[in-house]
Amino acid sequence: MSLIKKADFIVSKKDYGKICPSFAKEFTAKGKVKKATLQASAFGVYNAYVNGNRVGDYILAPGWTAYQSRLQYQTYDITGLIAEKNIIEINLGWGWAVNNLAHFGKIPWKPHANQPVLIAAVEIEYENGDVDTILTDNSWKVSMSELLMSQIYDGEIVDGRIIGERNWEEVKIFPYPRDILIEQEGEIIREIECLDAKKIITTPKGETVIDFGQEITGYIEFTPMGKYGDIIEIDHAEVLDAKGNFYTENLRSAKAQITYICGEENKKYKPNHTFFGFRYIRLTKWSGEVDKANFKAISVHSDMKRTGYFECSDPMVNQLYSNVIWGQRDNFLDVPTDCPQRDERLGWTGDANVFFKTAAINYDVERFFKKWLRDLRAEQFYNGAVPCVIPNVLRDNPTDDFFSSSYWGDASCVIPWEMYLAYGDKEFLKDQYFSMQRYVDYMRNSGECEFLHDDFYHYSDWLALDGVYDCEENDIDKDYKIILATGAYAGSVDILIKAGKVLGVDVSEYEKLHENIVKTYNERFIIDGDVKYKTQTMYVVAIHFGLVKDKALYAKRLADLIKANGNRLTTGFVGTAYLMQTLTENGYTDVAYSLLLQQEFPSWLFSVRMGATTIWEHWDSIREDGTMWSTEMNSFNHYAYGAVASWMYSTMAGINYDESNPAYKHIIIKPEPDKRIGWVKASLDSRSGLIKSAWKYDGDKVTYNISIPDGATATIILGDDTYEVSGGDYEYTK
Repeated sequence: MSLIKKADFIVSKKDYGKICPSFAKEFTAKGKVKKATLQASAFGVYNAYVNGNRVGDYILAPGWTAYQSRLQYQTYDITGLIAEKNIIEINLGWGWAVNNLAHFGKIPWKPHANQPVLIAAVEIEYENGDVDTILTDNSWKVSMSELLMSQIYDGEIVDGRIIGERNWEEVKIFPYPRDILIEQEGEIIREIECLDAKKIITTPKGETVIDFGQEITGYIEFTPMGKYGDIIEIDHAEVLDAKGNFYTENLRSAKAQITYICGEENKKYKPNHTFFGFRYIRLTKWSGEVDKANFKAISVHSDMKRTGYFECSDPMVNQLYSNVIWGQRDNFLDVPTDCPQRDERLGWTGDANVFFKTAAINYDVERFFKKWLRDLRAEQFYNGAVPCVIPNVLRDNPTDDFFSSSYWGDASCVIPWEMYLAYGDKEFLKDQYFSMQRYVDYMRNSGECEFLHDDFYHYSDWLALDGVYDCEENDIDKDYKIILATGAYAGSVDILIKAGKVLGVDVSEYEKLHENIVKTYNERFIIDGDVKYKTQTMYVVAIHFGLVKDKALYAKRLADLIKANGNRLTTGFVGTAYLMQTLTENGYTDVAYSLLLQQEFPSWLFSVRMGATTIWEHWDSIREDGTMWSTEMNSFNHYAYGAVASWMYSTMAGINYDESNPAYKHIIIKPEPDKRIGWVKASLDSRSGLIKSAWKYDGDKVTYNISIPDGATATIILGDDTYEVSGGDYEYTK
């Protein structure tokens, strides 16, 4: 048994309200220390100190899991911090566990004391072989700290006048089962990059605003300026409005504010237990000179290894790719959140589903998603339905919302399969298989028809522009959603079949189910030889999920629809994810390039032209005239539409895995150049090694340079020519 599982959860006897508690224990070392370790976890988030020295560099530990059944703990080597006389102090913020997350939901499992809870254990091994253990129990002390408030949505309030002051009081045991404790599974959240302030702006309203030039998730670091008792207030925002003023309406109820009360000695400060999504800060209250050199923006996210790189001759496409990378970084903060700024920041399954393939090329996300998928398994309902957010905080009690939205719940099938293709871990696929099967059986057993996913509410092609539905429940809306949901149903059944065959499972029952889904789709929804609703997404889903036999006919109709719309898309979260690959796989790569290079609304490059540094939630989050799409739901850092980057890798650069030989043991290189782009180069540091693919136009000829890692094989397809190669560097001119 891990030592921490012998400790007690402890909490303050008094209700400190929003004030962050610090817990402490003094102890004396009994000899020369050979090794000392600290294990810690919390309901809330914590920073640990030994003799005033920060332990580790984990930001927002212990991270975010399905706390009612899974709570991570971290283990730190503190050998070098131990003296003869010692004090360990652990400061707690509210984090995800105590905060009332989401403006439309509550967390049913948050600690009944409504305040942070600590559990920790120290083990000291002496050179003479003796061992001491220090466990959290009622001998520890607790005190209010200088952090008067530190919460996920609202920010942090710090009283610099009382920094370091403690009035130690008794704790009490918080009775909670320790079997929920698990070792650290996900990637550690760290400070990754520091950005300098780019410029100081005086807005038309006379406000002092600092621009960091890039939207990030994290916080700022600065030295407070002011005399004793002066109050500093700093607000955070993603954008400026049409007049150039600081804009925070899209944050909804999230305050996203730092308040610092100056003390006798003002040292450099950065927040302790919170984060913000921002590009701009407003010095709402500030004493003294404003020097941009005093302000740094620190990017914080899960410390994933960067694996994919892409560059081409078009600067706007390169900016789009940068926006995709930053969108992933900013939203992969222990869970794949939808956005990092407003009163939401939740692990929406639909966003993760459609973006995963891109995510696994840009970064090594295997460990990140294994942890999250284990939470998904823990949160999966008894009937197999999968909540729309993981961890699930959108229910008021454990009996609410036992349904799954199509494409959102399908993350339970799509992501484990795509993880297997990218990383080749057959054992983890086996671990997830029952969850995948339970979700498919939920779709099969719910609703009025076994072969349609016609149960309850579907988000469907979220935020599409086709005008068929507007997210309200009406007859057309429901019918349209069921048709699209049936595509996702067929897709997940197909994945279950493929995964079952890899694992040696008899899937004949599901093969028959898949046949009947396709048959029922065609009987009900193909009218006079065409889809019932003639939208781009309807065609994409019909083709991509194999619901129609004559893919060439439906692909032509899709391409004609796009051309008739001025080479512009109308797709939402679902259609956009599969649009480009569907076009390419059916002979319309030129149309896909036209969509990529389109600069007018709606398009990817429209947001680039409007100054975006991350991916927007809406195609027109900011309109041409500078006005906003809305104030209620308008994130400027929402990664879902960044799924286009997987097409940039797979079609423009031509780097693809082989489903029959995963983890890039066999690589398919099939670049499809377009003269509107002069050159492309990309690389992927895969499980089989570094893959490179580049091409460049010289007149009408194209020169290709391709590198295959040692130990891997590849099929290189260049137009009508195919080459079977092993590891090495290759050059072709066509």
